[in-house]
Amino acid sequence: MLRTIISCFVMPTHRAFTRSFSSGLTKGLAKVFINALTRDLTSCDSNRHTKPRPASHRTHIVSCQRTLYSYLFGCIGLLGWTIAEGSNNTLEEVTVTATLLNEASPALSATVLAEPQMQQRGAVHLENLISLAPNVASSSGASRNRFFQIRGIGERSQFVEPINPSVGILLDGIDLSGSGGALTLYDLQQVEILRGPQGTLMGANALAGLIALRSTGTDSAIREITAGLENNGGRHVGARLGGTLADGLSGRMAFQQFQSDGFVNNQWLDRDDTNQRDELTGRAALRWQAAKHALEVAAYYTDIDNGYDAFSLDNTRSTLSDEPGEDDLTLKAARLNWDYRGNAYKSLLQMSHAKTLSTYSYDEDWSYVGIAPGWEYSSFDQYRRDRSMSSAEWRLLSDTPTPNTWALGVYVRKESEALRRDYTYLSSPFHSDIDTLTTALFGQINHDINEQLAGFVGARVEQRNSDYVDNAGVDRSFDLSYWTGRAGLIWQYQSDQQLYVTVSRGARAGGPNARLLASIDALPAANQDALSRLGTYEEETLLSLELGWVTFWPEYQLRSQLSLFAMDRQDQQAKASLVIPRSDGSTAFIDYTDNAAAGIHRGLEWEATWRPTESLTWNASIGLLDAYFDEYISATGEDLSGRSQPQSPEWQYSLGATWALHQRVSLHLEAVGSDDYFFSDRHTVNAPETHQINASLSGQHRAWQWTLWGRNLTDKNTFTRGFGTFGNDPRKEYRLEAYRQYGEPRMVGFTLQYRFTERPK
Repeated sequence: MLRTIISCFVMPTHRAFTRSFSSGLTKGLAKVFINALTRDLTSCDSNRHTKPRPASHRTHIVSCQRTLYSYLFGCIGLLGWTIAEGSNNTLEEVTVTATLLNEASPALSATVLAEPQMQQRGAVHLENLISLAPNVASSSGASRNRFFQIRGIGERSQFVEPINPSVGILLDGIDLSGSGGALTLYDLQQVEILRGPQGTLMGANALAGLIALRSTGTDSAIREITAGLENNGGRHVGARLGGTLADGLSGRMAFQQFQSDGFVNNQWLDRDDTNQRDELTGRAALRWQAAKHALEVAAYYTDIDNGYDAFSLDNTRSTLSDEPGEDDLTLKAARLNWDYRGNAYKSLLQMSHAKTLSTYSYDEDWSYVGIAPGWEYSSFDQYRRDRSMSSAEWRLLSDTPTPNTWALGVYVRKESEALRRDYTYLSSPFHSDIDTLTTALFGQINHDINEQLAGFVGARVEQRNSDYVDNAGVDRSFDLSYWTGRAGLIWQYQSDQQLYVTVSRGARAGGPNARLLASIDALPAANQDALSRLGTYEEETLLSLELGWVTFWPEYQLRSQLSLFAMDRQDQQAKASLVIPRSDGSTAFIDYTDNAAAGIHRGLEWEATWRPTESLTWNASIGLLDAYFDEYISATGEDLSGRSQPQSPEWQYSLGATWALHQRVSLHLEAVGSDDYFFSDRHTVNAPETHQINASLSGQHRAWQWTLWGRNLTDKNTFTRGFGTFGNDPRKEYRLEAYRQYGEPRMVGFTLQYRFTERPK
């Protein structure tokens, strides 16, 4: 019934949106709220991950709808009663700054995660935090989660081919899309997750959404050292210093060293550190502020030296590898920002350069020589990427209280990436180079129609020129032009109540299937003809409709945001693979990117913060998602139409409460959960339904602050990646079976901070 629920809220805009939906409301969501709801709804159909049911089931659907509505109204009534009993307190204002407008953007579906939430979770990396955001997920085939998905859209892995990321990642405006492994959270003021197509107000173009990390500003006066311990040999130490240096001059420095043995045991080598982490983060900034000018320079350094030994033939956290891999990354970046405020406008200029050098390797056989004589093989695979990116972004913004406000920008980015692959079964290393020049013109205008109604329209035109060459004989150039846009209406029917509707268009560039192109000549002639069309994949476009309701009731200290969305993807880029016999009798296993005809993503997101008393704060979020292939017949002839999209759980939730037990002691409890979902487009191996409990106890005394925290306290198994299309165990004669990479188990830790300037009493 999830599809039915969503379709009740989202108006159809395309033939694909008019389909009748009938899959059942997930039992997991019902468990989150009340057992009675579970009992009533389990009678509804729950045949998920299949094609829609026929119209004959409509009577049953209506019955399920009535049940759901009755409980929803009951919950609303209960909430109203409890609010009436609460006291009046002040909630902190939440501001989204990813657009560099330093103001909340209109009609924007966004989640803002601040430093206190990072401390409550003991979060060192972004993947420790994102479960608080609805319809956001992450995946990994390395020591840490590298890739992120928003509303079921995003990459999950990278091997030979370059990728065009669906999810943009910015660190203080520096585009690090596709380099998620470089993201650490120390000395960040907040993390902003913007859902839906972006690009009319910023340089980075993002099909699914944007994750923006914002460092603490130079004007924040602080001198602090931090140290912490956690299980599995985890330890970290950090220091940060910032504030005013002279009249109009401020600066900031921060660094953190994090180390851990990891949570994998290698039985063959008798080691517990083959999946270890050793990460150093450093940042520095200097800012000069005058009457109309501001100049800021900043430098960033990240050195990640992690091991990678995650997959087990026995599907446990105990591995048998004799050649553990590595997951290393070095980031060196710098930026220059110049802001100028005129009489009626603001001018913002940012120039940046980022260079990353990464090494990713793994023991392909997951075992050791001698495990099964006569059946075994030994193979090692390594990828080294040298990536450089330089960008310049200039924008001009109106700065007057007129009925019309506007933003206009120009963006230029030059990227280069060199890959070297060393693989056991290659006669010599594989080399490839890709150079890309991106130029874009973007802008948006907002117009106040009257005191309550406003509208906006924005557009982006982008030109992308790429040259790809490798030593396998592939030499391709791509010259692509595409446009994106956004328009909407905002109804401010009360001072703190807002309704909005937006229509957005997103796009993602195509590219080469280099590995497939290099392999075609070795295939039989019949296969060459059939696969010639797969040498490249085409641009993907997305049309999104979103309805939103943003509210704040100051008398109840309740802030809420509800959004309903429907997205139609055309020429959707989908990961696929082929297993094809070569002319010499061997077999080729080839990964490539295909274009599905269409995909549908629709859902609901709700976030709320409520402070009923001075000592108690509640936070909650719910994400419902119905994402599936509308039309897709793979190159192998398999009809995947109606199949659920990967990394797309039908529901996610978080529910947390913070109690001030004493003036300087607080307790935080949190429950998070997610439905099961497929790992891949290519197989049915899934991540199971999960529910986790997190908690923290924090205290403060003068200059000292401490936090005792725990994640996944019930030690539920979680998984970050899965395979289901091959066998890899020589002991079982390579029988096909499913394999999964485990996520982190129960984690507990203690963090201690000392601030040289005493904290406010």
